[in-house]
Amino acid sequence: HWVVRRARAAGRCEYCRFPQEAAELSFHLDHIIAEQHRGVTETSNLAWACFSCNLHKGPNIAGFDPTSGELTRLFHPRRDGWNEHFAWDGVTLRGKTAVGRTTVVVLAINHPDSVAVREALRDEGIFQL
Repeated sequence: HWVVRRARAAGRCEYCRFPQEAAELSFHLDHIIAEQHRGVTETSNLAWACFSCNLHKGPNIAGFDPTSGELTRLFHPRRDGWNEHFAWDGVTLRGKTAVGRTTVVVLAINHPDSVAVREALRDEGIFQL
């Protein structure tokens, strides 16, 4: 199953788009809706995720939108279009919608260390935005 999901994700994290080939730690199959929230282990509920996104997401299915302060669901890679919710500003990922903003914050996608790694990989031609 993981080979199919990795291919569907084009070898990138389905949340932050980090390339697996540049990752020091293995990617994981993430339950988009965690098993503890009655999420099932089937294709429609699994996403290819980098270690950082998977670790920060944990069982979370929502968070607070940093702009409105409202409780907002997280990005769902099987149901949502990535480009609808996210856009790159250099190597910083910006949420274009409440869902995007909330996901960026909950998953700590723009942690300074992550931004620095993306910048270095971009400069080496490895991380394509």
